[in-house]
Formats: sequence, C-alpha cells, structure tokens
Amino acid sequence: MKAAVFHGPHQPLTIEQIDVDDPREHEVLVRTVATGVCHSDLHFVEGLYPHPAPAVLGHEAAGIVERVGSAVTYLRPGDHVISCPSVFCGFCEQCMSGHPNRCSNRRATQRPKGDKPRLSKGGEPVRQFSDLSTYAEKMLVHENALVKIRDDMPLDRAALIGCGVTTGVGAALNTAKVEPGSTVAVFGAGGIGISAIQGARIAGARMIIAVDMFEHKLATAKRMGATHTVDASASDAVEEVRKLTGGGVDYSFEAIGLKKVAEQCFDVLAPGGTATVIGMIPVGQKVEIDGPKLLTERKIQGSMMGSNRFRIDMPRYIDFYLQGRLNLDDMISRRGRLEDVNEAFRVMKAGEVTRTVLMFE
Repeated sequence: MKAAVFHGPHQPLTIEQIDVDDPREHEVLVRTVATGVCHSDLHFVEGLYPHPAPAVLGHEAAGIVERVGSAVTYLRPGDHVISCPSVFCGFCEQCMSGHPNRCSNRRATQRPKGDKPRLSKGGEPVRQFSDLSTYAEKMLVHENALVKIRDDMPLDRAALIGCGVTTGVGAALNTAKVEPGSTVAVFGAGGIGISAIQGARIAGARMIIAVDMFEHKLATAKRMGATHTVDASASDAVEEVRKLTGGGVDYSFEAIGLKKVAEQCFDVLAPGGTATVIGMIPVGQKVEIDGPKLLTERKIQGSMMGSNRFRIDMPRYIDFYLQGRLNLDDMISRRGRLEDVNEAFRVMKAGEVTRTVLMFE
C-alpha cells in the first residue's frame, strides 16, 4: 500500500509502497478514506518530540472496515469508523474508572515485541505512530482504536473528530466542564482552538474570547462562536482579555503548545478560574506561574485528548454536527491527496489553514 513515511526529524515525508499484515484476533484492517493533518504530527517532524524511524505518521482519520480478526465482534466489513489515538485496553485501573483516554496498559493493544510488525518494508519494521498511522491507504489497528459511526456522516468531516474536534470540544465539555453563563478565553484559533471555542459555545458560555495573531483565523473564530477577539500581534493579550471581562475569565484554554501562552492562560484567570493546557509544550520546557495567585483558587491543568471516552463522545459530536450545532464544514480549509502532506505541514505552520484533509478517494 502507499504511505507517507517519516525517516527522521527535519526531513520531508516520502511517499512509498509498504506492506501491511493481515489482521490478528483483535485487529481490524481499515481502508482510509480521509485523514486530517494535525499539528501534533508536525511536532515530531520538527524534532520537538522524539519518535523512532522509519514510521508512518498521522492519527486523525475515518474510513471503512475491510477485514476483521477472528475475535472482533464490535465491527464487521463495510462499517464506517473513526480512528482515535486514545487506544484503550478496557481493563486497567484507568479504563475501569472511566478514563480510557489515560489507559495505563496500552501495550496490551499492541503486538508483542519480536512478533511480526503490522507495517513493514522489505521485511524491516515500519513503526506505527500512535498505534494508528493514518497517512496510508490502509490502517491495521486494534479494535479498541476505532468507533463505529452512522453511514450518513461524511467521512471527510468525520476524520476531524478523530483528534482535533475531540481534543478541543472535549477539553471544554469534559476536562474543564465549562458552565453555562461563564466567560472563556481561547489562545490559538487553529483546529484545536476552534474546536474548544465550539465546545464552549455548546456548553453555553456567555463570552468567548478568541486570541490569535492572524486576522483571518480570528474571523473564522467569530464564525465558529467567539463573541470577542484579541489580536495578539497588536496588543498585550492578557491586558486586553482583562479589559473585556473586567478582571479575568472563568476558563481559559491554551491550544498552541507554547510555554509563554500557557503562562498567559493562567494570568488571564479571575479568582477561582481554571486554565486548561491542550497544546503539546516541547519536552523539557517548564511552565512558570505566579505562586500567590494559587491562594485565590486559580487552577492550571492539562487535558489529554479532551478527556474522551471516544466511543461515547464521538457519536454525540456527530449528532451535534448533523443537528447544526457543531460546524465541521468550515473547519476544512483545504483538501488534498496523500502526496500533498508536506505542503499541508507548511501551510499549517504558516497559519494559513484551520485544517487540511487528505482524501484517498
């Protein structure tokens, strides 16, 4: 099958033919229909996070089941599915306590060390990224990496739910639990930030402030539910948010992955407020906050994939979309083919798009 292969940081992905194995007992072979290009992949391409090579990146996709392993009962050929990086074992303490996104026994969903790899080329292993590898014509994954969805959901829109939408909307609804009538600031109006804005709108926030350095992204944020915007390239974002709110917000979200912005998220809080860091801050960097502010019950927390229970959450997000309450159509700025993956990284880094979706058919 054709795949975009990662050979190391600071190198473009290369389009190659690789081999995919047959599904084992709990595995499913999926024909990829669409995959979003997420900023998380770029972190690995730029070397901000390490990953062994060669590998196939990509983790936000939707497709159609082709084959299932002998022990799979949840899915069958022809089912439409979304893949999710929150692959769960289903029986560890985190899974059993209702936090499958924090599964502590993910190894149970992988093939044993020394076994035949799921992906290979010339007999040599090709690593799976996030146990998915969606930048390929097919995905061979554990059944607990997939959720079955209704057939009338467009698969290019469904792909966005696989990571970006689940991460952003879930950060607002599940992690922070935004309350109706509250005030919210979202730093970063890319795919994750736009999703957090929509999550805050769905939750009933009365004021949603989008903060970004690009005018066109702020315009998109207004269309998606932001009530106010702050151009961080032209003003002090913290001061502007404080002015708009009369002292600070109840909830703030960092959706970029920058130490400075995470600190700004804490600084814009009103007493008792909660800052949620969604972005992937580079390995080794420390976030610094003003200690005395903790005495006012301000809080800072992280969010992993929107604290999802994806087999519950994703069908709900699909219903939100089909009801007109979640806008996925306008999140897709560009569509392309697998061969366009490096260009998709470029335009994402330049802030030119909300999301690029690569189509396989």
